[in-house]
Amino acid sequence: MTTFLLIGGGVIALVLLVVGIIVSATGDKSSMDDRLNKYLEEDKKADSPTADTKGALTDWVNKRVEKSSFGDRISRELARADLKFKPGEYMALYVIAVIGGALIAFLLGGRLLLSAAIGGGIGALLPRMYVKNQQTKRLTHFNDQLPDMLNLMVNGLRAGFSTLQAMEAVSKELPAPICDEFRRVVQEMQLGIPMEKALANLLRRIPSQDLDFLVTAINVQREVGGNLAEIMDVISYTIRERIRIKGDIRALTAQAIYSGRALALMPLILLCILWFLNRSYVMEFFNKANALCGGIALGAAGLLIVFGYFIMTRIANVEV
Repeated sequence: MTTFLLIGGGVIALVLLVVGIIVSATGDKSSMDDRLNKYLEEDKKADSPTADTKGALTDWVNKRVEKSSFGDRISRELARADLKFKPGEYMALYVIAVIGGALIAFLLGGRLLLSAAIGGGIGALLPRMYVKNQQTKRLTHFNDQLPDMLNLMVNGLRAGFSTLQAMEAVSKELPAPICDEFRRVVQEMQLGIPMEKALANLLRRIPSQDLDFLVTAINVQREVGGNLAEIMDVISYTIRERIRIKGDIRALTAQAIYSGRALALMPLILLCILWFLNRSYVMEFFNKANALCGGIALGAAGLLIVFGYFIMTRIANVEV
């Protein structure tokens, strides 16, 4: 009976985790006020709480998490990944992933606490890996769209548009994610937020070096004057060349990057597989007769993995 309950709990936890991820990936956009309250982190405490129709428990958890600095950091990470989670919902899915992974590993690993710890650790890594992966994809896509955005703004400025009108054209003409981000900038400015603050909020959501270059140029031009269209034209050429060079470097260093990741993860994955399939073999490291040698071997292997991954990463990391 206990085994059945544990298996059922693990299955339910995984189903809830998958459903949560699917909802986050396919959910509708929130209202403008909710989105602005989510991204305007410095003004969040002054905003009135929005109505939540997801129940008293969810509302209570969200309020408690959002009031903490940890909740602010989670909100920023989710905003950069463009996930529709609230901080409390993300924490709930995080706990579900940990508990579900621990239960499944506990059952498959001979009902040992160490097996549950391994499963819980893997479950704790999965949500963060998913968020980081979404952030990387979105940032790469945004950077690839920057030259087209700049060309559209340059043409609009030369046609007589103001900077706000040019940004509004970007929010209507270009595809996501750049149209979504500039739509938020335009909405913030229409609500009375200064352009410098709106662009700073954009830079917090999209931590891009190319975007930082563009925002700095716009702010300097607003202070000292000059032809913004010509400035953006030069910036567009510079960013295009940077993207081209980065693409060439990425193609040349891809083998080293993925080789480093594979070589670093392979021993850990193999050790976990052996723990669940042939535990007696792994326990040879921890027997009383072999405890000293086993500890030295595992420690040396861990240090070599860390140093090897660090070295291969540094070799493949070329600044442009």
